[in-house]
Amino acid sequence: MFARIRRFLNQFFNKSRKINNEPLNKVSLIVIIFIDIFILINVFTGLDDISRWHISPTEAYPCYSEWQNYREKKTKDKDYEIVKLSFPYSANNKYSFQQNYQQAQTGHLGNVESTCLKYGEYKDKINNPQNQQIIKTIEQKQAQISRLEQTNRDIRAKYDSTLLEKIAGQPREQSINQVSAEKAKQELDKNNSQISTLKQENTNLQNQLLAKPESTSFLTFIKDTNQFVEIEKGYQKASFWYPSIQLGFQSLFLLPLIIIALSVHRFAEGRGYGLISLISWHLLVIFFIPLLVKVFEFLQIGAIFQFVFDIISQIFGGLLFLINYVYILLIPLIGFGIIKFFQKFVFNPKVQAANRVQKSLCVNCAKKIRRSDSYCPHCGYYQYLECENCHNLTYEHLPYCKHCGTFQNSSKSIN
Repeated sequence: MFARIRRFLNQFFNKSRKINNEPLNKVSLIVIIFIDIFILINVFTGLDDISRWHISPTEAYPCYSEWQNYREKKTKDKDYEIVKLSFPYSANNKYSFQQNYQQAQTGHLGNVESTCLKYGEYKDKINNPQNQQIIKTIEQKQAQISRLEQTNRDIRAKYDSTLLEKIAGQPREQSINQVSAEKAKQELDKNNSQISTLKQENTNLQNQLLAKPESTSFLTFIKDTNQFVEIEKGYQKASFWYPSIQLGFQSLFLLPLIIIALSVHRFAEGRGYGLISLISWHLLVIFFIPLLVKVFEFLQIGAIFQFVFDIISQIFGGLLFLINYVYILLIPLIGFGIIKFFQKFVFNPKVQAANRVQKSLCVNCAKKIRRSDSYCPHCGYYQYLECENCHNLTYEHLPYCKHCGTFQNSSKSIN
């Protein structure tokens, strides 16, 4: 096993830094490394762009988070807080809520949930000039309350030291405070009275806003449990499949590049085009790296992870750390399966040798040779072995003798 891995790594690095089995000079190697980095950056940029081609669950269900927060809140003013979200923070907003939700569909695959579009329509009805004035007045009064509360905090800080001076019997003219304890108390009472009045006025304004027909219609809509259950199911389903959709699009982006690079590499090797073979090999490696990264990301957050997570949650409750044990056991098994697959079907020496003999290529390096050549002029590899039955020379790595048809048990592996 370790000998095979070592041979694979040696072959990998030889392919990556040699042209026609000749070492690459340092300048050329640096140039190729810069090309690799540039292409790798662009590949990851393309992967990021294509992964966002399909709208995300948040974009498909833009009302879900607000709706969920509203249902989880236990405060008395939660109706006002959800209605207040109908007024955008920026006055320069060009689009309505419904239009903003629909923008996610532009240039992307997938649609915004119709219930969320209706949710946006209700919010747009609340966001009218009369209600905007009510919100503006509430905010102004709240700013006054904040200023008065800050003034009271400052007075209390001074009042405490003034009271200490009075208890100690210090003369008023020697006090470091400009306000006496009696006057501070009067100002505090006055400010507290104003704060109480302003808070009551704000409460009245909030009730006035909530009593508007558009507000009551909106609140009736979001209190509909059936509507929310459908939204929640749709959002969870979209979240479950979204990583799989992303991996599918990313694979769609990478697979043509991998196929083209592999085809060019095989063609260049067969024709002896060393530089093209080297560059296409580097490209092949570069295209495989992001694919492996994205596959491992999918295994961590995708449908498989969610499936394992749900099973362990059901069986073991809060012992979610067991997921790590499952992954520690599962990933090596998957890796073992991938290695066996490639060894048996993709990089099987007998399959490679059969294809190379048919195309008059060296069974070791896949360079073009004549059928009469016993040794490869490119790598020096001997192409034949002696048949165990008839003792004539037959092709290396092929399963049967070309003279007597006897099965060959002593075929060596390609280095």
